[in-house]
Amino acid sequence: MSTATRRSPLTDWTVLVPVVALVALVLSWGRDLPGFAVVLVSLCLAGAVLAAVHHAEVVAHRVGEPFGSLVLAVAVTVIEVALIVTLMADGGDKASSLARDTVFAAVMITCNGIVGLSLLVGALRNRVAVFNAEGSGAALATVATLAVLSLVLPTFTTSKPGPEFSTAQLAFAAVASLALYGLFVAVQTVRHRDYFLPVDTARAAAAAPGDTASAASAMSATSATSAMSAAPAASGTSAAPAVSPAAPDDAEHAEPPTARAALISLGLLLVALIAVVGDAKAVSPTIEQGVAKAGLPNAVVGVIIALLVLAPETLAAGRAARRDRVQTSLNLAYGSAIASIGLTIPAIALASIWLSGPLMLGLAPIHMVLLALTVVVSALTIAPGRATLLQGGVHLVLLAAYLFLAVSP
Repeated sequence: MSTATRRSPLTDWTVLVPVVALVALVLSWGRDLPGFAVVLVSLCLAGAVLAAVHHAEVVAHRVGEPFGSLVLAVAVTVIEVALIVTLMADGGDKASSLARDTVFAAVMITCNGIVGLSLLVGALRNRVAVFNAEGSGAALATVATLAVLSLVLPTFTTSKPGPEFSTAQLAFAAVASLALYGLFVAVQTVRHRDYFLPVDTARAAAAAPGDTASAASAMSATSATSAMSAAPAASGTSAAPAVSPAAPDDAEHAEPPTARAALISLGLLLVALIAVVGDAKAVSPTIEQGVAKAGLPNAVVGVIIALLVLAPETLAAGRAARRDRVQTSLNLAYGSAIASIGLTIPAIALASIWLSGPLMLGLAPIHMVLLALTVVVSALTIAPGRATLLQGGVHLVLLAAYLFLAVSP
């Protein structure tokens, strides 16, 4: 019987915590919270993050990859957009750059933080983290295009002064973002779904040159599997032998949850994510006051919001990497970055109709340098389909540099 089935009783913490966190959201909404209430809401927020990860894994087990990663990425991003719009409506001119700061923070956290953590965990487990270069490369190209169109071009356009789009330019960016997001989802889930499936780590290690020790070990451990797979590999399928789908692990051998259990988990996932974002908004005044008292830039607020909202995906990606499913981790990372831009920009474009004040989307030069470096390093990481501890460390250092410069520009 699967873990999801064993945890289905109503007394399970994965059921109680999202409900309690939602109640905390209702009680704290629109109120100035004292110190002890902020602590309680923060605890509910942390519990809701853990519950969201559990229910996302239940749904993913039922629908399979890459649909499971897509469910979590889209759910988190839709509610993130609602949080951004709400804070912008409440914040006036001070929040004119909140969408840009939060979206760029999400891109840096996913493309450097989640990717770096996943590669580090995968390489620590198997010396080399392996993944599908075709799928991850396509996702990275989509992220880079969306980021440049939506966050870099506004700094250089001349139709409107400042790092802003004109109305026509914003409409084009919104339509292009939606079109690219829809095309990516179609490729990921239908036309080239095999590019986004987890990779057989043992066979990829055995096929890799220059790593004789791991190759010999992997070949001895997977000789039977390789023999059975020889005929399909020679038949001209689109996937290379080194990136064949991963053999199921112990979790995959477990019986998938029933449709009813998966629907319950999907509902509780949405409840948990609403609680995560709502509780984050409830404590955001305290965060803003703390940022102001510390003399930090206002952009730090967007960084903290992105860190809170992306916590479920970060934990889910780390757990997937520990199970030798680095491709699932990369699906979460790049899928979240694509959804964050592809859904946020159109939503902000619509919201700008009734939101007062300017909409600052263009990045500062220092952030454009970090984005360019992230794209170049990510391309070099993804191209071989294999990564070591070094690549994971490089991405984490890039995230650390971004966080440091956000605090001390």
